Formats: sequence, C-alpha cells, structure tokens
Amino acid sequence: MASGFDYVIVGSGSAGSVIAARLAEDGRYSVCVLEYGGSDRGPFIQMPAALSYPMNMKTYDWGFQSDPEPHLGGRRLVTPRGKVIGGSSSINGMVYVRGHARDFDSWEAMGAKGWGYRHVLPYYKRMEHSHGGEEGWRGTDGPMHVTRGRLTNPLYRAFVEAGREAGYPVTPDYNGRQQEGFGEMEMTVWNGVRWSAANAYLKPALKTGRIDLTTRAFARRVVFEGKKAVGVEYERGGKIETVRANREVIIAASAINSPKLLQLSGIGDAEVLKAAGVAPLVHRPGVGGNLHDHLEVYFQIECLQPVTLNPQFNLVSKGLVGLRWLLFKSGLGATNHFESCGFIRSAAGIEYPDIQYHFLPAAVRYDGKKVAGAAHGFQVHVGPMRTKSRGHVRIKSDDPRAAPSILFNYMSHPNDWTEFRSAIRLTRELFTQDAMKPFAGRELQPGSDIESDEAIDGFVREECESAYHPCGTCRMGAADDPMAVVDPECRVIGVEGLRVADSSIFPQITNGNLNGPSLMTGEKASDHILGREPLAPSNQTPWINPEWETSQR
Repeated sequence: MASGFDYVIVGSGSAGSVIAARLAEDGRYSVCVLEYGGSDRGPFIQMPAALSYPMNMKTYDWGFQSDPEPHLGGRRLVTPRGKVIGGSSSINGMVYVRGHARDFDSWEAMGAKGWGYRHVLPYYKRMEHSHGGEEGWRGTDGPMHVTRGRLTNPLYRAFVEAGREAGYPVTPDYNGRQQEGFGEMEMTVWNGVRWSAANAYLKPALKTGRIDLTTRAFARRVVFEGKKAVGVEYERGGKIETVRANREVIIAASAINSPKLLQLSGIGDAEVLKAAGVAPLVHRPGVGGNLHDHLEVYFQIECLQPVTLNPQFNLVSKGLVGLRWLLFKSGLGATNHFESCGFIRSAAGIEYPDIQYHFLPAAVRYDGKKVAGAAHGFQVHVGPMRTKSRGHVRIKSDDPRAAPSILFNYMSHPNDWTEFRSAIRLTRELFTQDAMKPFAGRELQPGSDIESDEAIDGFVREECESAYHPCGTCRMGAADDPMAVVDPECRVIGVEGLRVADSSIFPQITNGNLNGPSLMTGEKASDHILGREPLAPSNQTPWINPEWETSQR
C-alpha cells in the first residue's frame, strides 16, 4: 500500500467537503478526498435556474432508482445522488432548511447524545453567512452563503398572504426562532451562482495545499488490518489502487453509497453480507436499514393572470435567460424560483410542523419535462415531513459496480396516508383565500373531483414523487444500541479508525430539505474527528405554537 494521508474521505458532497476543509484548516494533517465524479464547471450546475438538468444527467448523477415500491403500485422512483465535485449539493434544488429544533431533540432522545438542538445550533451559526435572516439566531460570517429571492413575481407574496388569511402564522425566518408558518424561502445561492459545498468549502480549502482531491475515483471497499480501517481501495482509469489512511477513514458518500460501502467492506447484517458473497467482518444489522425519505405531490392551479414562468419554457426564452445569466449572473437564471414557503401542522395535538410547502410560480415537473395543461399555472410541492415508513439499502453481490437494492417501502405505514390526505385538503383550502382569488383558476392537479379518501389515496399512489431526501441508513445512536451503526462521534461501532458522516447517520429525517443538516453534520463531525471540545451549547429557546395541543393553526 502506497504511503498515504492522515485522513481519507470518501465523497466530496455536503458533509465530505466541509470535513475536508475543516481538517485542512487545522493545519496539522494531510487529507485525501476520493470523488467518483468530475468537475462541477459549467452552467448546468452553476446556474441556479438550471437545477432540473444536472440531476437528470448521467455525467452528474449516480442514476439510482428504487426497487418496485409495493405501496405505490410497483412504481420505481428515481433516486438521484450527486456524482460530481460537491456531491448532491451540486445537483440539488438549493433550498436551505436547517430543520426544526425538535428534530434534533428527537435525535438526542433516540441515542444521539450531544446532537440536541442546543448542541447543533452553534454549528449552524458557524457554517452560515446569512443574508436577511433573524438577528441573533443566524450565523453571519461562515462559508455557506444563504440568501433570499427578490420576490419580483406577485404570486410569492400572495401565497404567504393566503397562509396568513387562512389563520397560520407568518414567520420572518423559518430558520430562526420560529419555523412554523409562511414566509420567504432561503436558498444556497450567492452572487447569482449555486453556492454548493464545493464552492463554499472545498475549492477554497484546496488552496491550502493540504488536500489531495482525486476525481474519477470509484471507491470499492475500506481496507482493514484486523478490525482497524487503514485505507480505501478504489478504481481509477481501469486500475485498482489503494490509498492509506494513517489516522482515519471517513465515509461521506450518501445515504445510498455509505451503507453500500460498509457492506462491501464486511460491515452489516451478516446474513445480507453472506448472501451477497461478502465475508462478514462485523455484524451490524442496522447498516442499510432505517432508509426513509420525503415524498411530495405537485398541487397545480391554473393562473388567471399572465404572470407565471410557463412562457419561459420555450427554447428562445431559455436561451435569453441563460445569456443574461452568463453575462451578468442576474435575472431569472440567478434564482431557484423557490422564493416562498410554508411549514404547518396537519392536526391539533402535533407539536411542530409536519407538512412543508415549496411554492413555485410555474406548473412544471421537477425534471422540467412536463408543463401542465394551461398557458399559465403555479404549484406547490407538498408532503408530510416525518414518515413512519422504513426501507433498506442492501448490496446484492460483492461486485462494487453493481447497484444495491434500494427499497424505501414508501407509504407502508397508515399514518403516511392520513397525513397526505390532510396535506391535500389543507392545500386546497389555501388556494380559496382572498389573496389567491385574482390568480387561482381551476385546479389542474389533482383536480377538483379528487375529494374522497379513496380518490386522494389513488392520486398520491400514482403521482407522488421523492423529494430526493434519502437518509438514515447508517443510523447514529448509543454504542450499546444493536441497531445503531455509528456512535455520537460518528465512529462506526465495532471497528477502529472508521467514521461515517453524512445524511445516512440521521436517526430520523428532519423537517425540510437535507442539505443544511448534512452541512451541519460535516461541521460537527470535523470537531469530533479533530478531538476538539464541541462548541458550547446554545441557551436560545425556539418558538413552539402555544396552542398546539388544541389547535391545528
């Protein structure tokens, strides 16, 4: 094995880029980052409005899909994961959500000691450079720029006003003291450019000279001496090579690839490993389990005024938008177009929001391919936040190139159906408010005839899509928890010199998009790796609706 580095990191995504940058910043250590993808240069990634392209391009996406989902009529759902510098932060929708305070308190209650809200809030502040966020609750000098849109389209404000008219709170900053309510949505965009983990962390850190970034490197397995991780075997340019880690190996390869790599390395459920032809090193039955995600539907309304983005979907208009962005980094190309949002509770007795809205002044699929049947339309992406359904990621053979079995088991828990029915009905009510009356025409999807429980269930079964937030497959928990994979310092239980730090370690999915919590995980994990005292806990108290036990809003 060639002389190596102090640390070898697998994956240059949201957590991996942060960890690499913080280890390099320390100044004492050499770091190797293995990334299977290549460069993130070019407008498809860097132009915010082009977000539908990279996640549908083989160049930038691993191309995973789920097994046939038994509760969705056997549909296979696409599961994009970034295969490029910056990982999924280079192909995502750039929506920035920290998650609700209670999410992290739940993590702590599930065995992730030291990951309660009071513990993670200081790491969010260290990470952020917030523009327009709530003073005292947000970071203002971190690497990750978080901005707001210009709200030039009247539909953005109308949506927030409709929420207020329906009796919900309006929040000045859902990433601050109060998540619940309607307000402006935040994005990881800076100076008109996608502000990925690569742009914020990795590229500046490469200038230190302490990071070796090896692209086109396909990680095959972790190399062990006994039960100590000492390196990573990878394939590059048709050759199989090994890089040594003198201190530790850190896997930050996604909720799909991190458990896959552990299993290929002999860590996982012994029966799953044997069936795939892999000799078990450590029996950790939780590896690959606990897979879950956010599902959403597109609730689409015809717009009575010609103010939507739908006319921009022709080639000439796209070309003009792209040209302005290339020349000035401004205009419609410089935003992800998710500029207002809402977080609500689906019923009384639910302590904190369990439904999220992304509002979009257009009626179009996430992949940009299917415009709704109207000249003008708008939509919200809506879905429950805390599914109880759980699935798995399992290798099927010892061939590292073989895609694993990915079964989310979507909608397998009856609660998910109840929550989706509530989401549809509450959304329909929103669009009847006075603020929407000048704009809201007929309901394009699901359609006003979709009213009964059975009809709504059928619509959800046929039309729901992943929000692309897989997590949980290397669950963090107490070291004596037989189903935990990593301990609260991100160390893989049962071996030495190996950690996992990415969305796979989340015990439970957070409220909202997962890029923010993944970046935070990288920040906090880096302190654990460096043996530093964690940042001092916060004593700030988040807002919880005082009427939550008796009122839905």
